[in-house]
Amino acid sequence: MMMKKLILGLAAIASSLLCVAQQPDEVYIESNDDVRLEVITPADPTNETEQEVKEREKRLRELNDKTAFMKAENSLKRGYFVLLADNVQVGNMGYRHYDINSNSNFVLVQQDGGIVQVAFNTGNPGANGLGGITCRGKISNQRITTDKKGNVQMSYHLMGSNVSADVHITLYKGSSRAVAIINPTMRGPQITIYGNIQPYRNRNLKL
Repeated sequence: MMMKKLILGLAAIASSLLCVAQQPDEVYIESNDDVRLEVITPADPTNETEQEVKEREKRLRELNDKTAFMKAENSLKRGYFVLLADNVQVGNMGYRHYDINSNSNFVLVQQDGGIVQVAFNTGNPGANGLGGITCRGKISNQRITTDKKGNVQMSYHLMGSNVSADVHITLYKGSSRAVAIINPTMRGPQITIYGNIQPYRNRNLKL
């Protein structure tokens, strides 16, 4: 009788362990909200060799770059982002402007509306009074693809009241680094904007 109870007890434990083992190891949560990821830099381990320090720092950079790429790719595909410029080139072989303000040099997309703006603050006021141009309007013919290298490509037509342009953006795989090529459809030189893509949504912005 005791042996029978022992066997039944072991069978019950084995059954419960089997149920636990069949539970998924990871839970994936899908959300329509903007992705907000934050990577915390861990404290420096002690007693590391110089080579171990370099390898750890390399892994951390790769993780940060991967996170930045995921955020940029997600915001680009959802249609709410801004490419903040750190340098701008006017013309195919033109001079690059590095000393610029990213708050006034950018490519903005807010679903079906957008802005392309460059402002060099030179002696010439330009079309927008800041030594550059501002094209604000509606977006059409939008297309998003991913090439064989994993770079995300986005192209669209921006129709403004004063000027229109074809825009082509490349987000490079593994970082938030991107380049936007703007070709005015009527007149004017090609403009190339280099910078980083960040998620951005402004419901109060009129486009």
